[in-house]
Amino acid sequence: MSDQIPTDLRYTKEHEWVRDTAGEVTVGITAFAVEQLGDVTLVNFDIKVGDEVGAGKPFGTIESVKTLSDLYAPVAGKVVKINADLATKPELVNEDCYGKAWMIAIAPTDPKAASALLDSAAYADVVKTAAH
Repeated sequence: MSDQIPTDLRYTKEHEWVRDTAGEVTVGITAFAVEQLGDVTLVNFDIKVGDEVGAGKPFGTIESVKTLSDLYAPVAGKVVKINADLATKPELVNEDCYGKAWMIAIAPTDPKAASALLDSAAYADVVKTAAH
């Protein structure tokens, strides 16, 4: 599973993915993160639409049968959308981490911030290191 890293996304070392579209950055967690977590039981957001988030700052938590982990904002900006479906269907993270299980969307303070994140090849190296 962790060898399937979409090439059209950007990534963080904390295993978040970023889709940059029309001035909006959508954030989720990667298949590798899902693999490490196991069955996700709860996704909790500590922010609401309109809040400002800082790059590298936690915006919520994700809980699984194995652990509780923080979710980090990959870029600074204003939260424009939150995926409310995850409150009642946290299992979407296990089923479709790159699609239906997006977490939040941010209007970035710096429109180029997402392009400075890891590309798929650099993220693949992070995964290889983490898997050993």
